[in-house]
Amino acid sequence: MEEARQTGATPPHAPRPAGAGEAPRSRRVPAVIAMGVVVVLAVGGLMIWRAESRTNKIALASAPIPVTVSPAAAATFRPFRQYVGTVRPWVEASVGPQFISAYVDTVLVRPGAVVRKGEVLATLDCRNASSANRAVAQQARAIEARQKALADEASRTQKLLTGGFVSENEAEQKLAKSAAEEASLEAEKANLAKSSLSVSDCVLRAPFDGEVGDRFADPGAFIRPGNPIVTVVDRHTVRMVADAPESDFAMVAPGTPVRVHVLSTGVELTAKVSRRAPSADPSTRTVHFEADVADPQRQIPVNTTMELRVDVGQPVAATAIPVYAATTTERAATFYQLDGDAARKVSLHPLGEISGRLFFAPDQLAVGTQVVTEGRALLADGAKVQAREAAAPASGNGAAVSRGTAPARGAGEGKR
Repeated sequence: MEEARQTGATPPHAPRPAGAGEAPRSRRVPAVIAMGVVVVLAVGGLMIWRAESRTNKIALASAPIPVTVSPAAAATFRPFRQYVGTVRPWVEASVGPQFISAYVDTVLVRPGAVVRKGEVLATLDCRNASSANRAVAQQARAIEARQKALADEASRTQKLLTGGFVSENEAEQKLAKSAAEEASLEAEKANLAKSSLSVSDCVLRAPFDGEVGDRFADPGAFIRPGNPIVTVVDRHTVRMVADAPESDFAMVAPGTPVRVHVLSTGVELTAKVSRRAPSADPSTRTVHFEADVADPQRQIPVNTTMELRVDVGQPVAATAIPVYAATTTERAATFYQLDGDAARKVSLHPLGEISGRLFFAPDQLAVGTQVVTEGRALLADGAKVQAREAAAPASGNGAAVSRGTAPARGAGEGKR
């Protein structure tokens, strides 16, 4: 303690004087707070500036609308009528009993079997019919024997009448009995023929050369007259059957070339109209017509769907645009074409629609005209646009649509 007093140093554990060191600390706190406020204001101002810099100050109505355009292409247009019809066999028969009802005994064929005329297809259990037929046959034999005896007796009576040994009345009675028995014999023969038909109905045979198309019954099933057991079709020649609107009566005249597309196999065929009904159907006002196609290899399935096309007029030069670039109605097609940096609304009467393209006369729409294909829903007439060329279609698709020989309107008839 004495040394500490002499040197003037304060002991380490001695209490500091009141107010010592508080002045510097009180000056640092406001500085830190002020610096924090400045940082917060700076960050807030930076965020406000960033948000304001991304806000579009230009009105959307005055900005160009981005669209995709495609040039109108030169093409050849030839409309045709397209009809949806059915591939029918040359002849088709449903084979079943006509006179009797019986249980099916055997069915010898299944679908796809090739049969010849007269070949047995199925048999019925006709023991009752056979017994009845034999009974009628025996009755006919008995009547025939009695009729022969009466005929001989009437002949002898006539000889006795000549000699005056019998009366005329007796001779006439014998003749009448012979004639009546002969009539009974003929009636019994008719019953025998009817019974024979019933027996023959028990064995079902193929009516012509062909193939079994379907099988409806198996052994054990009970069949009545009119119920088919199998069907037989002849496909050596198939009939392309369709109906055209009455307005196309002249277009489906016999001899008119047609193109046939069989949907089941994808086969394309050419033929000519073979026959046409002379009148329209009263309920549908459609005209029935057919085209025969030879199929000796029997490769076309019958009772399937096909498309039949008939060319109308001659091919003409035209200008084509994608069908999705326009809004079409019965009388006009409306679309937008470029006029500098603006889109102009145009309504034209199309020649027709083929394979996803609309065709116009070249004097209506020039080749190379830029037509808006995408983004036209946002446009108004005269709107400013920012055009982008559409990607060119693949070469295969371009070749397919360049023929221009599809129908002008769906099945039945086309636009004119």
